[in-house]
Amino acid sequence: MSSTTTKLTFEDFENLPEQEGKRYELDEGELLMEPSPSFLHNRIRDRIAAKLSEFVKAHRLGEVIVEMDFRLATDTVRNPDVAFVTAEHLAKIDVERSPVEGAPALAVEVISPSNLAQDTAKKVEQYLSAGTQVVWVVYPSLRLVEIHRSGRILQVKAPDSLVEEQAFGHKLSLSLAALFSEDPYR
Repeated sequence: MSSTTTKLTFEDFENLPEQEGKRYELDEGELLMEPSPSFLHNRIRDRIAAKLSEFVKAHRLGEVIVEMDFRLATDTVRNPDVAFVTAEHLAKIDVERSPVEGAPALAVEVISPSNLAQDTAKKVEQYLSAGTQVVWVVYPSLRLVEIHRSGRILQVKAPDSLVEEQAFGHKLSLSLAALFSEDPYR
């Protein structure tokens, strides 16, 4: 018995009804539904977004956004947990439309237990192929961040700090000990 997958066009994807608590992505024409993330996932995402937002604002580099759709290719729309969009890119987009055309300069994916390795690898490749400079894949249970650039992967593990300069043109240091801390006031 063979199975078939119905492919969606970008227009089909745009016309999907919004549903509370459901996130959709379009993976080369295949509709994917992401389950609601856990409290820990959201805590880590929010800490990253807060640190990046503070840094990006201080240096007037653009904006940091959480869970925004980005159209990476004709039939591919991805929704990173956190994204950095440069001021130059912001000037070219309609901020009242979703998805954003083009890739963010930095995409951050926080991994949940339900995420499959091959799906994550494919997503990283889609970001990089679309022009994302750096992708951070964050593994809360391992207290580890993989930093993906074209052709290179670097791993940083708590208590070390993640240092990023390429995506911003300024040096950012992010303490992984603080990021993964169980203290809700960090």
